[in-house]
Amino acid sequence: MRKNLKFEIIRGAASILLALAVAMIFIFIISKSPFEALYNLIIGPFTKLRYLWLILERMIPIVFTGLGVCVMFQANQFNLAGEGTLFFGGLVAAAVAIYLPLPPVLHILVCIVIASAVAAAAMLIPSLLKTKLGASEMVSSLMLNYILLQLGVYILNWHMADRTQGATMSHQFLDTARIPTLIPRTNLSWGIIIALVMTALVALFMYRTKWGYAIRMVGQNQSFAKYSGIKVAATIVLCQVIGGLLSGMGGAVEVLGYYDRFKWRQLPGYGWDGVTIAILAKNNPIFIPFAAFFMSYLKQGCNLMQTYTDVPAEMLSIIQAVIFLFFAAEQFLSKYRQKLVVKGAKEELAEKKAEGGQKGAEA
Repeated sequence: MRKNLKFEIIRGAASILLALAVAMIFIFIISKSPFEALYNLIIGPFTKLRYLWLILERMIPIVFTGLGVCVMFQANQFNLAGEGTLFFGGLVAAAVAIYLPLPPVLHILVCIVIASAVAAAAMLIPSLLKTKLGASEMVSSLMLNYILLQLGVYILNWHMADRTQGATMSHQFLDTARIPTLIPRTNLSWGIIIALVMTALVALFMYRTKWGYAIRMVGQNQSFAKYSGIKVAATIVLCQVIGGLLSGMGGAVEVLGYYDRFKWRQLPGYGWDGVTIAILAKNNPIFIPFAAFFMSYLKQGCNLMQTYTDVPAEMLSIIQAVIFLFFAAEQFLSKYRQKLVVKGAKEELAEKKAEGGQKGAEA
C-alpha cells in the first residue's frame, strides 16, 4: 500500500513537472521576455500576500466540485453534471438568502442545506437513467448541465432580477445569509473552513463507512460487488447523488461568501476544474485541497503572466492538457513501478526469512 502511494505521488509530481517543462518550451517560443513570463508564472503568486488570499479564494468552489467528482469516479461513474449542479445550487441558495428571512447563522445553514438538497435531487436524473434504462451517465449529465443553466437563467430573469440594476442580477442577499470573511479586507470567507471540514467528512465516509466501501467496491469490480451482496444500482445512485450534493453545496458557499447578489448568467467553470482536481488527487479526498491549491496557484500565475508579459493566460489549458496526458498514460513510469513492486517483494521475503531464522534459533 505504501509502495503504491509512493509511486502515485512520484508519478503525479513527474506529470506536473513535465507539464511545466512543456509550458516553458511554448513560452520561450512565443514570448519576447520568456524569463519574466516564467517568473510571473512560478514565483509571482507568492510575491504578495494578497495573491495568496486570491489563491485560497479560488480554492473554495473547486474543492467541493473536486470532492463530488472524486466520489463518483471512485465508483467508476463518469458523471459530469457538477458544473450545472453547482450553478443551480448557487441560484437556490441565493433565492433562500433573498426571500426567506431567518436569524444569523441559521440562515446560512438553511441556504446551504436547501441548495445541497436541490442539487442532489437534480443528480437523480442521470443516475436513474443509468440504473433504470442503461443510459450513459456521461451523455445525460452533460445535457443536464445546460438544462440547469437555462432553467436557472429563466428563473433569474423572470423571478429574481433586480430591474433597478444596469445588468441582469438578483436582488441583494439579506445580511443574515452572507458568509462572513475570514481575513479582513479580502474576499476570503469562512467557506474555506467549510471546504476543509467537508474534505475530512468525505474522507471518513469513503474509508470508514460501509457505504464508502460499497462505492469503492463497485468502482473496482462491479460484478464481484454484485455477487458479494452489494446493491450495485443503489450504490451508483448514492454516489452520484452525493456528488450533486457536494457540488450544490460548493455553489451555495461560493455565492454566499463571495457575492452580495446572484450574478452568474453562464456556467462558471468550477465543475470542469473539479474533474482536473479529482484526477490530480487520484480520486483520494484527502489530496483534493492540495490539488485545488495547485490549480488555483497555476491560475494566479497565468493571470499574472498575461498581465505583465505577452503570454496569454490560455497557457493554463496547455498545462492541464499535458497533465491529463501523462495521468491517462498507463505505461508512464511503469518500469519504475515494477521495480518498486519487486523491491517490496524482496523486502517482505527477507523479513519472513529473518523471522523464520529467529524462531528456529529460539526453538
